[in-house]
Amino acid sequence: MAEKKLKVYHYAKCGTCRTGIKKLQAMGYELDLRDLFEQPASEAEIKGWLRLSGLELEKFFNTSGEVYKEQNLKDRLPGMSEEERIAMLASNGRLVKRPVVTDGKTLTVGYKEDEFERVWG
Repeated sequence: MAEKKLKVYHYAKCGTCRTGIKKLQAMGYELDLRDLFEQPASEAEIKGWLRLSGLELEKFFNTSGEVYKEQNLKDRLPGMSEEERIAMLASNGRLVKRPVVTDGKTLTVGYKEDEFERVWG
C-alpha cells in the first residue's frame, strides 16, 4: 500500500484544526504539519491550492476570523483583483480558512467530518 502522507496547513491553537488532525491521524495518515501563523503560505502555494481544489478564492478566507473583520474584507474583497486577494492571503496566515489539507492531487479547506470521510477516508 502506498504511504499515506498529507500536508496540513493549520494553526496549533485552533480547535477545528486539532480535531481535523486527530481525524486524519486516526485514518492512518502521516502528516506534514505547517503552522500558518508562523509560516504563511506563499502566493505560489495558494495558486496551487486553487488549481487543486477547483474552489473560488473566497472559500480560502477565514470569514469568521478577527483579522478578516478588522480589515472589513467582506466589503473590500469584491473590489480587489485575484492577484490582490492572493497576496492578502499570503501576507497573513490568520486570514486563511483552516485546516488546508492536501496530498498534492486533492485539497480540502476547513474541517467537516463527512467531507474528510469522503475525500480522505
